Amino acid sequence: MDNATRYLRPTGFDPIMNKIANLLPKLGISVAGSRLLAVRGRKSGEWRTAMVNVLTGADGARYLVAPRGHTQWVRNLRVAGEGELRLGRRAENFTATEVADAAKVPLLRLYLEKWGWEVGKFFEGVDKNASDEQLAAIAPGFPVFRLA
Repeated sequence: MDNATRYLRPTGFDPIMNKIANLLPKLGISVAGSRLLAVRGRKSGEWRTAMVNVLTGADGARYLVAPRGHTQWVRNLRVAGEGELRLGRRAENFTATEVADAAKVPLLRLYLEKWGWEVGKFFEGVDKNASDEQLAAIAPGFPVFRLA
């Protein structure tokens, strides 16, 4: 699998844990800044949801990082260009712009500093202490979106 198509499918207990994790934001419970991402399906047009961690970058902007790679929510967001971040009954609309690979290094490092304990297994041995070169090498496999 190359970085341009990298996708780690949920396995084992992951689907069960994902259902529980997706339930928490629906109930208004945020774990370390988590939100329920809602994006219109690129084929069906129906809302699709996934739990995400919203990263605030050093520039004050907010970002979404896809630790599993080029997932369905990533593909849908690329087509839709917009979505909602939900927590309980509140929904915040946003537009999204994909971040170029060259600009991802500091964002991936910050993401790993904040959520490495949760998503580190998806980074296949790369952690917050990785060199800029190591992070740049994996950047194409980790889509990042800037929210506005």
